Amino acid sequence: MVKRFILIAASIVLPVCLILTSCRQGAGKKAEDVAQEATEVTEEEDLDIKYAAEMLTKGTQAPSFTLKDINGNDVSLEAFKGKYVVLDFWASWCPDCRKDVPAMKALCEKYSSDKVAFLGVSFDTDKDQWTGFVKENGMEWTHVSPMIKWKESQVSQDYKVNWIPSMYLIDPDGKIVFGTVVLEKLEKALASL
Repeated sequence: MVKRFILIAASIVLPVCLILTSCRQGAGKKAEDVAQEATEVTEEEDLDIKYAAEMLTKGTQAPSFTLKDINGNDVSLEAFKGKYVVLDFWASWCPDCRKDVPAMKALCEKYSSDKVAFLGVSFDTDKDQWTGFVKENGMEWTHVSPMIKWKESQVSQDYKVNWIPSMYLIDPDGKIVFGTVVLEKLEKALASL
């Protein structure tokens, strides 16, 4: 009887203590908000841990490349030297990439300047599909493509792209600032420039 009473009391007291502790930690916030923020941070961290762990690290010289743009002209990464470069690896067939287009457009509109350039590297293999998607969606920054499957392209291998979309921020000297698969992290980095 006594053991049963202790178990019942413990099953009531312990959850109450946990609730009170979490309320103190999230002072002024609803418990759902605190839980939501914790979940969002964990999901962001997990995505980069899972998909961006092998990306090039801060201070690494960004590998050079020259690829054709949607008009068939050669575009080299070196042409952007002296600016911060947002290097966005994507494809029109990629659902996550398509979902990020409005946010990437907003970032480009907000931050594109004489100090910040955006360069999209598409892993499409159908030129009409790629160029049509860029035009239909008003993606008005520079876009290039190797026109080779993602995992087979040299640029993908050089930048250790294991997931798309993947993004890098490159400094004016051509060195990696950071790489991520989480667009919100890119936005925070641009806001801090």
